[in-house]
Amino acid sequence: MGSSKGEEEEQGVILISDDETESTLGNSVLLVDPSEKTAVEEEKTEEVVDDECDLMVTFCKQANVMPHARYDCTIHPFERTECDTCSPLGKNADFCSQCYCYICDKLASECQNWTTPSLCHCNAHNKSKFWKDQRDFALAGVLVMFKLELMEIDADLRHGGSLLINFIQELSVEYNKYLIGEKLPPIQHECFCLPKLPPGQCNICRSRNPEVVYKYSGVFALVTRFLNQSERESPKAAAVMLLGAAKELALHKDPALSWQNLGHIDSLKLAVPYLLQRITTQLQRMLVLCDFPKNLYEKFINFFQSISLPCHCFGFSNSLNVVPWDHVLLTTVLKGQNTTGQRTQKGRKIFLWEALPVIQARVEKLVDKMNYKEVVRYLRAVKCNDTKGLRDLRDKIPFYLCKTGDFLDAAHSLLFPVNSLACCTACRLTPFQFEAYLKMFRTGSVPTGKDIQDPAPWITTGPPLKDGVLIKQALKLLFSNLSLYRNPKCWSSLIMILGSSRLLEKSGHLHPLSLKEPPLDFQEGVLAASGSLLQELKAKVNVSLPPAIFSPQLHHEACLILAVQAVQQMLFCDLPFLTSFLEIALAFGKNFWALRLLLDHLSYQEHILHGTVNLILRDLSRQKATMLKLWQNLGPQYVGEFLCLFLTCRHKKMQSIGLFALNIITENLHVCPWAKHLCRFFHNVGLRYLPLGTAAHHEVSKFISIFEKL
Repeated sequence: MGSSKGEEEEQGVILISDDETESTLGNSVLLVDPSEKTAVEEEKTEEVVDDECDLMVTFCKQANVMPHARYDCTIHPFERTECDTCSPLGKNADFCSQCYCYICDKLASECQNWTTPSLCHCNAHNKSKFWKDQRDFALAGVLVMFKLELMEIDADLRHGGSLLINFIQELSVEYNKYLIGEKLPPIQHECFCLPKLPPGQCNICRSRNPEVVYKYSGVFALVTRFLNQSERESPKAAAVMLLGAAKELALHKDPALSWQNLGHIDSLKLAVPYLLQRITTQLQRMLVLCDFPKNLYEKFINFFQSISLPCHCFGFSNSLNVVPWDHVLLTTVLKGQNTTGQRTQKGRKIFLWEALPVIQARVEKLVDKMNYKEVVRYLRAVKCNDTKGLRDLRDKIPFYLCKTGDFLDAAHSLLFPVNSLACCTACRLTPFQFEAYLKMFRTGSVPTGKDIQDPAPWITTGPPLKDGVLIKQALKLLFSNLSLYRNPKCWSSLIMILGSSRLLEKSGHLHPLSLKEPPLDFQEGVLAASGSLLQELKAKVNVSLPPAIFSPQLHHEACLILAVQAVQQMLFCDLPFLTSFLEIALAFGKNFWALRLLLDHLSYQEHILHGTVNLILRDLSRQKATMLKLWQNLGPQYVGEFLCLFLTCRHKKMQSIGLFALNIITENLHVCPWAKHLCRFFHNVGLRYLPLGTAAHHEVSKFISIFEKL
């Protein structure tokens, strides 16, 4: 409505209509033109009332013409048809200075296709489905194929659409090159058909040796670059790019009349499924991980389902049938209301069955939110065609249970599979994982990272397992996995953890305990009961420890003695498979009474004793520098007790270990400043005067004499 002084003498009012259906001129303007002056106006009355419109006009002037669509122009008449694009109808090509193109949303004077044959934007109007679709395409571009409303299209979607348009143009060029093929020089082979013809003249032989080869590698490389680019874009832009690429790939056809023996990159029928696999996998993850609006989520899925896939890609038809997070079956599983992952609907059983990338994405999102109970419920209920991939995910269920503080359930989950057809997680444990689980069970703490192997700080999440439960579960794990059973690292971990306190540093380091040697009758009682107890642990599921032996007062010591008996049994059966024994001996720490108990029982069988001693001597020979550094950290008191343990053994073969260790120290006195304190320890325990034997006495006296001369 104008405001210039010169225009105040002219009269007229333009009102914007709110109701498109009731307006006779369209949806742009409503004109009220009081051209016939009334008696009231002539008398310059200030108010005019229109009874029909319930409108009171207090002031009139000639209105400025507001911007409007061409079909709403009041100056130039407009003719409507459904989809006439050949030429302008009537005076549709005429326009005023404020006429806008309905398609381009620009002034008609700026529209480049106003009267262009086969386009004719001047004929466009809002009562035609054809012209509405044209307008949507002009405003939304390639995004129109996703059936998005204009209000749904944001900057990310537009960016993805512009990248997709450029890709489609480049792909068209590369695909046309593929359709042309590469001409190869004809190879003339001898004809074996009947009748036999000269080389190169038999059509049958020529068809077996095509002169044109169609290589898809150029298209494959272009699509791969585009998919790589999509991984760097925002989720909405990437989804548009991936879905658009899938639609274009589905249109590609192999022009070869017969099978051409090409690689997976050069062959269209091999390359396209490979690319679609990558596209659908990424889209599956995005539908789970990205919080798309519900309408957009459904339109993405509907768009993919509308793609007409070729026969060699039929396997992808239902790839994006990803249930949303608020799906009834999924939510009941996550909440713990449904433990089986199945429900009956209209007499049919429905299962929670998902593709592996979807399962991986759901687990990833739940773990990020630290919803570990929901992760466990989901993994126990969901089903998948990729049984190995699902099994690998389920192997982390015990770790997630530890995260919740339920260490007893975690220990059981290691030994019992989710279903009867699967193998238990214990069968696939590594020595590192075995030690980590024992540490968690012992201390009630877990690493704060997302994986059991993350070097993250440890925190307490619940009460630890009792010692009796811990030793039973640990031995069952060893009995369930032969590679763990024969691994000295696992036995040293078990002994070390049994001889440590429940306190754990944030770094994950344990505090070793020095357990007092229990009475001999107690040791003999535990050893007597341990034989049958170990056999039951191997054969039975539920085993109870004798309460009289595993008493609250000496439960630490009893568990350590039971571990000693288990190590002894392992040596009797699997000594040839053992690669080391020194680390098992060192794992006892300052609990030398338990190590002596083990060594004494080994001497009952000569070949076991000799094999064990040879292993220790070999370890000492190979790890001299490591042992010197370890002894430096542990101090002369520990070294003295360690050497005395072997030097005072009644079996001379076992004494050779102490002598060999003493020679290592003697040969490296320059890096053993604590050796003089070791000499004082030998004096205090009277080692020189004990009945050690000729060789042992000679070496001990020689070592002591070195420091007596200083």
